Amino acid sequence: MNTLRNCISNQVSIEKESMDTILSAFEPIELHKGEFFQKSGKVCRQMAFIESGYIRMYDIVNGKEITLWIGSEGKFITSVSSFVFETNSVWNIQAITDCKLHVIHREDHFKLNKNEPKWLEFDNLLLAQSFALLERSMFSQLHTTAKERFHHLLAEEPTLFQNVPLQYIASMIGIAPESLSRLRKNETKPIN
Repeated sequence: MNTLRNCISNQVSIEKESMDTILSAFEPIELHKGEFFQKSGKVCRQMAFIESGYIRMYDIVNGKEITLWIGSEGKFITSVSSFVFETNSVWNIQAITDCKLHVIHREDHFKLNKNEPKWLEFDNLLLAQSFALLERSMFSQLHTTAKERFHHLLAEEPTLFQNVPLQYIASMIGIAPESLSRLRKNETKPIN
């Protein structure tokens, strides 16, 4: 719970009593590699904080898996529109590795929003960060090269490349796995 506590307190100034109330709304769960947190076509009624491990959001288009995002330690994951509006999720959320999560159910989340102003403040920041991430991703797909996207991800999240299958990373940054392999190979070539 300390990672979750730190995540919240790094974003908002919060008193111990409020923090304890917020943390008590979360329950720890473990997902094994390959297990689903959420399947597409169902309403997503949970949001998870990733204590450890890697988990991805993806869809299947014309028989091909398309990875939207890969979550890692210290991040939240849910199907936002499904969670907020109680619509069927279009995303599958699946553990890439064994994961330790702290999960809050939708009802508890909205109860906290009404009763704990600091949770509402934190929740608003989470939502804004989600939109900013989506905006950066869209801009990146439109205005940067595959090589630039690779270098940006490598700089921001180098551990992904040691823990996540390359085909998921390639899909997330919008390139073919073979192209990602070439970029990685060129990155590790010695300079004469």
